[in-house]
Amino acid sequence: MLERLRIQNFKSWQDTGDMAFGSLTGFFGTNSSGKSSILQFLLMLKQTVESSDRSRVLHLGDDKSYVDLGTMYDIIHNHEEPGDILFSFSWKLPFTLDKFFFADLKISDKSIKEVSFKAIVERKNNFVFLKQFEYGLNKHQNVIGAKRIDSTEIKYVSTFDELKFKKSKTSLITPQKFYGYEFPLNKIDWHFANLILQLSNTLERTFTNMHYLGPLREYPNRLYPWAGEQTQNTGNRGERAIEALLSSQQRGPTINMGKDQPKRTVEEHVAHWLKELGLIYSFKVQPIAPNRKEYEVRIQRTAESASVFLTDVGFGVSQILPVLVLLFYVPEGSTVILEQPEIHLHPAVQAGLADVFIDAIKRRKVQIILESHSEHLLQRLQRRIAEEVISQEEIKLYFTSIEEGRSKLTTLELDEYGNINNWPDGFFGDAFGEAAAKMKAEMKRKLQQQ
Repeated sequence: MLERLRIQNFKSWQDTGDMAFGSLTGFFGTNSSGKSSILQFLLMLKQTVESSDRSRVLHLGDDKSYVDLGTMYDIIHNHEEPGDILFSFSWKLPFTLDKFFFADLKISDKSIKEVSFKAIVERKNNFVFLKQFEYGLNKHQNVIGAKRIDSTEIKYVSTFDELKFKKSKTSLITPQKFYGYEFPLNKIDWHFANLILQLSNTLERTFTNMHYLGPLREYPNRLYPWAGEQTQNTGNRGERAIEALLSSQQRGPTINMGKDQPKRTVEEHVAHWLKELGLIYSFKVQPIAPNRKEYEVRIQRTAESASVFLTDVGFGVSQILPVLVLLFYVPEGSTVILEQPEIHLHPAVQAGLADVFIDAIKRRKVQIILESHSEHLLQRLQRRIAEEVISQEEIKLYFTSIEEGRSKLTTLELDEYGNINNWPDGFFGDAFGEAAAKMKAEMKRKLQQQ
């Protein structure tokens, strides 16, 4: 679970400052104010971690990636040359790292539950270098990392007295993505190499456990071929949502409904939420005939209506379906990144999304990071905080804006009753101003008609 993040010199952000993440973290704000850039940064790190090219410091993407950011020139703030991108983040481990992992090193605590990381990536003469990286334990009381002095020399960084280093010269320093170097093992302490390996493994797990759904969803189909493949998620556009539901059928019931209650399958729980949100009466994925590999999605709009294809109902159902499937299909404890999940949804359904998110958080320990323009979703979250369904400590909200050509981040201060104590100007437009202007125009016309 991501705990904190700070990004410097990336796209419109000179410095985001330190951002805390909760069970649900929401980014709101004006258009082109930097909301998407924060999510894009996380997706850039994710696709770098998942890349087969370990020497590529940052995978900026292509048409098959989560994001395509162009070149380093494109992503460096104000296109500075040379330019450094600095970033740091921390994450909570899904398990505790015992001192066994650290051999004979003196760790202040007996176990590690949180790891932090920071790095500097440099662009110089159209080349990209990993300039420095550093892992921190126990809120950075214990530090281990390395710094690139030049193309052939590394300086090791460590607060552990037990680690001894020789001056490391090599023919050429090879980065291991943005979080390590290919160390000359004959010149460094074995404990150092092992510790870096263990920490980089936890970093990789953090990003491979992130799942993304973009704002533009795939149109529904009448038929879905499936030959039994297991998918990891629903795809960037939700194109594998039905495939995920079919995969989940092989797992059987996995959604815990509480004490003495039978578990639900993912399909049953998705159908429950589609009905709860007022979108449909029934939902079923089934083969078109026995022993066939083609499947259809059948829906009843009401109890009295006929069963129809997914393509024959309102567009909103097919747009929210990948959101629901992703939240309840990914492994427990996953992080889900959602861009504008409210697109094409009625305001009442937008509000209901907040309840879906809370259900996924409570029932499956899913962490949700979202970008949204929905006032209705936010107001339902505020209401649920007031009703003590979820605490304000679990919700982190931010507002982005542009000032003097740079993105600015404002932390929204939620109290225990769901109130936002520092509501920014123009958060969701000026509803009161529009109402006042309408009333003024109405009075003017009535006076003219007298």
